[in-house]
Formats: sequence, C-alpha cells, structure tokens
Amino acid sequence: QVQLVESGGGLVQAGGSLRLSCAASGRTFSINRMGWFRQAPGKEREFVAAFNWRNSGTDYADSVKGRFTISRDNAESTTYLLMNSLKPEDSAVYYCAARRVFSSTDWDYWGQGTQVTVSS
Repeated sequence: QVQLVESGGGLVQAGGSLRLSCAASGRTFSINRMGWFRQAPGKEREFVAAFNWRNSGTDYADSVKGRFTISRDNAESTTYLLMNSLKPEDSAVYYCAARRVFSSTDWDYWGQGTQVTVSS
C-alpha cells in the first residue's frame, strides 16, 4: 500500500502563487507515476498534471500549461505542484494520486485533498 498526504493549500489572491506537496509513504518503490487532480464544487474531478518517476516526463492540462509546474524530490518521495499566476477558476480541492507499475487502472492511490481558494 501507498499513503499520500497533501499539504500547501490555502487562500491566495489572483495572480499569486502556491506550492502544493504530496508526500508518499509505504511501498513507494511500486510507484511509477504521480499526478494532481482538482475538483471544484458542482464539477467533476479533472486532471491537472502528472509526473513520470521513471523518465521524469510531465503532462499538463491545457488550462494550466505555462502556469503550473509539477516536480519530484527523489530523496523524499514527494511530488510538488507549483502554481503561479493563479486565477479564481483554479479554486478547488486538489488531490494527489499515484499509479503503480504494471497497474491495470489509471490511478491506484489518492490523497485526502487540500483546498485551494483564489480570490479575485
């Protein structure tokens, strides 16, 4: 099993920045990909960004390209999401997710979420 714990959410003004962290523990050697999703009230959860632990490849949703950066601290098995130029529409609960090597599903583990609120 893998446990994921997010932190770093909060309230920020439009144009500001936040950095979210996702600390992985447990069988972290089984992870090959970690990502961030978000869900705003009344909306479905949507993909934000992903980081491939094996080749350091990244993917981003079009809505965050050029503003958000996903990265990893190898030593601490922590994945970060640096969010710049935040907009009110970025407000949501942000979830961290992880995928196992050879998994048959897209994402196997989820964190509890951290709230991000961007005021206009």
